[in-house]
Amino acid sequence: MEMLAKEKRVCYTKSVMKRTDKISALAELEKLYYGAKPALKFSSPYELLVAVILSAQCTDERVNKVTEVLFQKHNTPQTMLLLSQAELEKYIFSCGFYRMKGEHILSASKDIIEKFGGEVPNTVEKLMSLAGVGKKTANVVYSVAFGGDAIAVDTHVFRVSNRLGLAKGATPLEVEAGLNKAIPKEKWSKAHHWLIYHGRQVCHSQRPNCENCTLKDFCDYAKSGKNPKKK
Repeated sequence: MEMLAKEKRVCYTKSVMKRTDKISALAELEKLYYGAKPALKFSSPYELLVAVILSAQCTDERVNKVTEVLFQKHNTPQTMLLLSQAELEKYIFSCGFYRMKGEHILSASKDIIEKFGGEVPNTVEKLMSLAGVGKKTANVVYSVAFGGDAIAVDTHVFRVSNRLGLAKGATPLEVEAGLNKAIPKEKWSKAHHWLIYHGRQVCHSQRPNCENCTLKDFCDYAKSGKNPKKK
């Protein structure tokens, strides 16, 4: 289950961003966040998969603290399944939604062993065949662990894409489809990180910093005047 509940409540209109503005916005994002990397710490595709599952509605900083302890003894599907649901929940409690996340981690681990010989599959389709793994998680693992071209739509990507007008939609899948059209395929994975960093540093969920945003001349939201100025 992918969690974007807060963002999905917002009603977005069709994009009015011109193609030239999309090109300019992407160029600015690349300049601002060139070389941006995932903040999650991992040393294998399996560790990344677990970390991404834990990161839903949780900060990467918190996930890294949890996995630092968890992965000392349980960093493969085989060793993860040595834990009961209750034992795993004790490790991941502070990440929130710990029961559901625990179920997903254990069920995905079982599928990796039974369906893929203990190796994390390397395509989006096969990753999504794992119990508890949705499109966002599959896209992250495919792009980051295996170097594939994919855009994972988390809360930051969803919000920034809609506000800019780069890709608008009421669901993550709609936004992903729009981004795939707006962004050259070879930059999908990189743009995923640009949008995340912009959401964290500038385009906050509450009170985005439009006044100091270098994308404001291209941005639907900034030009709409909906954002109240800071006092």
